[in-house]
Amino acid sequence: MANDFKRFAKPNVGTSTGASGDAIYSVPAGAGSTALEAIVIGISVCNKNSDERTVGLFLDNEDGTNDAYIVNGLKVPGNTTVEIMQGNKIVLTNDGSNADVLRAEASAGSSIDVVCSVLEDV
Repeated sequence: MANDFKRFAKPNVGTSTGASGDAIYSVPAGAGSTALEAIVIGISVCNKNSDERTVGLFLDNEDGTNDAYIVNGLKVPGNTTVEIMQGNKIVLTNDGSNADVLRAEASAGSSIDVVCSVLEDV
């Protein structure tokens, strides 16, 4: 398989939390519903409002267990963009029938945009 760099954007993140948060990225199944891995190489969060907001990024694990927050309650100053990854990487997977999903939540709706860069087919 060829490695593919992809970008996913979610404007106006909602206030639902955890596994109910807005889906930013879901790992697709490989050809013929085979397993596929992806590497998150960057996540930027932008607060479009002049007031401070908080944001959470949640990893909804494909097996239904071991869900975890990447960040929770991160304060983002008004009219500011914050880079979440800062050189780190996160590996996500799809086992052929279930996928990891990266989700986002915000303290107020229509204030936060999230942009995620991913390397797929690894």
